[in-house]
Amino acid sequence: MDVVLPCLDEAPALPWVLQRVPAGWRPIVVDNGSTDGSPELARSLGATVVHEPRRGFGAACHAGLAAATADLVCFLDCDASLDPAQLHRVTAPVLDGRADLVLGRRVPVGRGVWPLHARLANAGIARQLRRRTGARLHDLGPMRAARRDALLALAQTDRRSGYPLETVLSAAALGLRIAEVPVDYRPRAGRSKVTGTLRGTRQAVHDMRRVLARTQGPPVTGTLLVIAKAPVPGRVKTRLCPPCTPEQAAEVAAAALADTLHTGARLPVRHRLLVLDGQPGRWLPPGYQVVPQCGGGLDTRLAAAFEAADPGLPALLVGMDTPQLTPGLLAPALGPRAWQDCDAWYGPAADGGFWALGLARPAAARPLLRGLPMSSPHTGAELCKRLAAAGLRTRELAVLTDVDTAAEAQQVADAAPHTRFAACWQPPTSAGAHGLATA
Repeated sequence: MDVVLPCLDEAPALPWVLQRVPAGWRPIVVDNGSTDGSPELARSLGATVVHEPRRGFGAACHAGLAAATADLVCFLDCDASLDPAQLHRVTAPVLDGRADLVLGRRVPVGRGVWPLHARLANAGIARQLRRRTGARLHDLGPMRAARRDALLALAQTDRRSGYPLETVLSAAALGLRIAEVPVDYRPRAGRSKVTGTLRGTRQAVHDMRRVLARTQGPPVTGTLLVIAKAPVPGRVKTRLCPPCTPEQAAEVAAAALADTLHTGARLPVRHRLLVLDGQPGRWLPPGYQVVPQCGGGLDTRLAAAFEAADPGLPALLVGMDTPQLTPGLLAPALGPRAWQDCDAWYGPAADGGFWALGLARPAAARPLLRGLPMSSPHTGAELCKRLAAAGLRTRELAVLTDVDTAAEAQQVADAAPHTRFAACWQPPTSAGAHGLATA
């Protein structure tokens, strides 16, 4: 894991901070114009040092995120007010699948640690955050953790003190799960540059109010389309039989579909349509309009699904075969700039197909999809050719594995152990067991 440490003249604190970074983690000290030898000291203590000439807390944080390479990235003030040995508190909920973004709620360890003016300003911002996002936050704490791909998908633009606030607002807008955990708040080392001074606090509040004002607005993606078959034995996941029986394969399909639909329910879209072959069941969460699939081949049914979307807004289609789907994986296609200079989003599948397709103009689906060879190792490549031939500016999402075979089911269950699908699926035994959890 990587931990980003924004740094401006923090030489007195650096030895203690870097000494307490957990073993195996990489500290990335982002120097933001220090004149006290902080970057040289950090380098001598084994840290990776990045120089960010643009002044601003957000500029330093974003430079550190760009330099990070680990799957999980943490942020921490470099002034010894927060203990790096407590980073596991913010990483644990992300690692075990309970949250996508975790903030440390500061708990002062003594009197006078947190000036009153700073506490009052922080409480006011936290109240607005709760109203805006519904997240149960009481502190916009500087210790936080999230997956790197989810953070990059937020496409943040603030480079001043509004950066932490924009992180939370953008994450909430994309449906990411936000949580907070208590962490100790200690006396800082050296002179405070922001919350310890009235002037710094006023500037931080000004920056955050500017972020609050500009981040209001409706979702940019109009419709989420989930195309699926009702999980009826003998009609779904037939390639799982054996090792599964048709009934067991249908239970696996129901779990995968429930995971997909519950993820979709958290996404910031205007409309959610389940384009369904069959009848809905208990696996359908609230918030979806059910639209029956038309007849014909899969190419025809996919094109018709887009015709059910709001024609004046972008639409994003996913299937039921990727239960590992998270809001973070779809975040690039849902952010405030998702459709700037972009006409289509393409989600490639590991087997050569595709698991997602987003179109700025849903009407473009018919010529793109009708006649497209389906269920082939070349389906995705052919779709990309059609997108290019139509002159559509296309961006790609992450490669995901579709669940069709027992081997793929095991791979997805291992990658997403906290899903309904993983709880349902178990690896086949040497005696040919069904591969379904029976507990």
